[in-house]
Amino acid sequence: MNIRVRQGDSFWYYSQLFQVPVTLIVDSNPDVNPNALQIGQVVSIPGHFISFYQVQPGESFWRIANERGISVDALMAVNPTVSPYALQIGQQINIPVRVVNPIVVGKRAYSYSDMVREINQLTEIYPFITTRIIGNSVMGKDLIELQIGRGNKRVHMNGSFHAHEWITTPILMQTLNEYLLSLTNQGSIRGLFMPPYYDSVTLSIVPMVNPDGVDLLVEGLPEEPYRSTVLAINDGSTDFSDWKANIRGVDLNNQYPALWEEEAERKPSSPAPRDFPGYAPLTEPEAVAMAELAEESGFDRVLAYHTQGSVIYWGFQGLEPPIAEDIVSEFARVSGYWPIRYVDSFAGYKDWIIQEWQIPAYTVELGRGVNPLPISQFDTIYQQNLGIFLASLYM
Repeated sequence: MNIRVRQGDSFWYYSQLFQVPVTLIVDSNPDVNPNALQIGQVVSIPGHFISFYQVQPGESFWRIANERGISVDALMAVNPTVSPYALQIGQQINIPVRVVNPIVVGKRAYSYSDMVREINQLTEIYPFITTRIIGNSVMGKDLIELQIGRGNKRVHMNGSFHAHEWITTPILMQTLNEYLLSLTNQGSIRGLFMPPYYDSVTLSIVPMVNPDGVDLLVEGLPEEPYRSTVLAINDGSTDFSDWKANIRGVDLNNQYPALWEEEAERKPSSPAPRDFPGYAPLTEPEAVAMAELAEESGFDRVLAYHTQGSVIYWGFQGLEPPIAEDIVSEFARVSGYWPIRYVDSFAGYKDWIIQEWQIPAYTVELGRGVNPLPISQFDTIYQQNLGIFLASLYM
């Protein structure tokens, strides 16, 4: 919601007027100097939108504001050209409305375009979100990172490394939406008051690492030249339910130089629907983008979301730090998932993160069953992950 600065206005006053933390207003207006506001200058107020209303007989600003639980001055702030003493029947005025319901609809087949549309809606309502393109997929889709917060602790999460594990993307998106609501409305999630975490944690999320593969599962065959490629890799079948790879038939979570050679010896030696690690590490643009993100970001912990098994993998070659066990124990407590330190599988993103930086990193296997998991599991998985999400902030 945008408003125009009036005489005497300040960011602190806006925070009181609209009941939004002042830090969120500051970060929603990165190009505005809060100490030098100019009359008429446009300022974004997060967590609100403008609704339109026609004045009814006998109504006043006081009555309209009182009926909606807002202050008269909040109403005046969004109607700077309207005289409250000369309202006309049928006159259209602006009403500031607090967002109290989520934007993201996660419990459905969730494509790349669905994600982009909801990211755009979220950034409009919550302009303190920072978005950036960290790279592109084989087919040219933007790989989007979202950043929220201003804290020194840097927590990264990602989803949909594997195409038929696409449910991880709407899980992350809906979790993020709940967090944003709690920040702007100064609320709690499971009894944990959220606003302080905005100041202590910088959260990085790449909701969809493999958009081409996800769209193959959710929307079906792409146009040429990729259509012929994936059909050839899939032996002519249009059933892509077992497809994990990117659109070139490379398993993105087998692309990292953490015992890659050992992993490659026992995996397919050419493009395949699943498990082909590529002809060398980091050949695929999606894998490269995620590697470069880690190299430049200085993450303190990383969570890579996959399905399925209701387990959390947390070690690699004894290089994980001691605190990693404390954190995964809390993840297990709040989710009911089983922590597993080592597994006979290498070259994954989590493995490489631990190898390179010796920080806590986890592969979180959401849900249980056969991939792609049925959307009927969404609500259960969401609640299990919500505890992990919260623990990643406070641990």
